[in-house]
Amino acid sequence: MIKVTTFAFTAYPITDLARSRAFYETLLGLKPATAWEGDGKGWIEYEFGDACLAITNGSGDRWKPSANGPAVALEVADFPAAIAAFKAAAVKFAVEPMEFPPCHYAAILDPDGNQLIIHHRKPKA
Repeated sequence: MIKVTTFAFTAYPITDLARSRAFYETLLGLKPATAWEGDGKGWIEYEFGDACLAITNGSGDRWKPSANGPAVALEVADFPAAIAAFKAAAVKFAVEPMEFPPCHYAAILDPDGNQLIIHHRKPKA
């Protein structure tokens, strides 16, 4: 039997490398840990904590962005500030900010329509 030991990474297909890098690096403040680029194609990895998020436009027609595909949840330190930054940047929301007993939650769309969950866990009482 195979034993899965940890989460390796999440990857999103994108169409425009420069536009997506601006979104992930400027708006979200992620720093590339690994970057391969050539002929307008690329694979960029952002590491934070034990997680890794990759974006790529190097798969051609084999893997395309989809608003209905999987989503990665990004834990943010200041939920209201993050939501304000997204609204100021006219980012589209797939799910408007919501509050649940254990957390705050919203879902935004990156420039290619990939969904990102913005999450903030409340302190345990």
